[in-house]
Amino acid sequence: MPARVHIVVLVLLAALSGCKARGTDNTAQEKAEAKPRAAAAVEGAMCKEHGVLEALCTKCNPKLAPIFQAKGDWCKEHELPESICPICHPERGGKPAADVASDGAPADGTKVKFKTKDTARLAGILTEKAVERQGGGGIPVTARIVYDALKVAEINARAAGVVRQLHVDVGAEVKKGAPLAVVDSAEVGADRSRLASALSRLKVAEENLKREEQLEQEGLASRKSVLAAQQELDAARAERASFAASLAVVGASAGGSGGYTLTTPLAGIVTQRKATVGRLVGVEETLFEVVDVSSMWAELDVPETDLPAVSLKQPVVIEVDGIEKRELQGEITYVAPAIDPATRTAKARVPLANPDGALRANMFGRARILAPARAAVMVPRSAVQRAKTVKLVFVRLAEDQFEARRVEIGATEGDLVEVVKGVRPGEEVATEGSFLLKTETLKESIGAGCCAED
Repeated sequence: MPARVHIVVLVLLAALSGCKARGTDNTAQEKAEAKPRAAAAVEGAMCKEHGVLEALCTKCNPKLAPIFQAKGDWCKEHELPESICPICHPERGGKPAADVASDGAPADGTKVKFKTKDTARLAGILTEKAVERQGGGGIPVTARIVYDALKVAEINARAAGVVRQLHVDVGAEVKKGAPLAVVDSAEVGADRSRLASALSRLKVAEENLKREEQLEQEGLASRKSVLAAQQELDAARAERASFAASLAVVGASAGGSGGYTLTTPLAGIVTQRKATVGRLVGVEETLFEVVDVSSMWAELDVPETDLPAVSLKQPVVIEVDGIEKRELQGEITYVAPAIDPATRTAKARVPLANPDGALRANMFGRARILAPARAAVMVPRSAVQRAKTVKLVFVRLAEDQFEARRVEIGATEGDLVEVVKGVRPGEEVATEGSFLLKTETLKESIGAGCCAED
């Protein structure tokens, strides 16, 4: 029912209320009731008993019924105006169609009727039924593919030195422990010399302790000298362990006294190489990055308003740009405890297997966080038309009549789109030819007069 009709109805209501207040045959009680009724029309009070605006309730105000019947806006089954019947149109909440003065799109409930049934048939408008699906389209969010942070190795120099030799370049596939580069380091050379000295000291300390213990047994040495020899042996062992641990961090020797080999701690692909032969490097520099891409993460941007419906182990379906006709499935393993103040979204993580390497870091896509207990109404994509800033779906009421519904769109699933509000399961919606119906509802309609707007 167009907005202008509702304005006329409200004016008539005010007139009826005024006439009733001035009538000479009205009782004092009727006069007292007229003012609250008129106030209800202004304030938009709801009739709690019948679920519609009190000012338009034909059951409480029987004199309004003929007005709606004359206009053809009448539900015989429920004895209420068809356009606001809460049983036939629960999505409208018992209120008239939206005021379209601000957006210029047709009002919710605008009807388009063909002049004849033959005209409707020749127009070639096809329809399909809206279907209900458990889980529906889910919560639509954006997704970005990133590396699995547990399978990324950033490898820096173990000791300052000069790069003498490179074994790999970017793109090389390496196994765990494979050599990456050889580095000459004065520090490593000094530590190896100190370790050799510590080993020699340890050997001497062991021999000295044995000798002192033998002399003590023969009565030629005191207990004090034995304890001193034991203390020297312990100190030599500690020194050897310290230098050995330092060299163990550096890795295997590269043949020279001051060289060491830089190796990878995991298998994967070399994605970065900043080392070059002859370059002086320090321990703070990252020389190589090795990534195991057999699995990746999808980071989802979940809107703040949808967070209450998101939980761990919730199933997710992801479509990635660049990988056509392939849906990736996973479960949420992490939801960030903080919200980005700029985007008002929280990060959620979904691990994904990547055996063929098709997923690459920084790919973008779309994800649907599924809610199995939630039912959704799905219609074909072609059924949804945009009029100005409003999305419309045309519901078939009769063979030659359609009704425009303002709808809210949710997630997409292949050729189907979720209608969050505005269409009920089982209703027939126009698909092919719905554009023609849209043009007939707009003020600047380009239709050739085949339809008559109610």
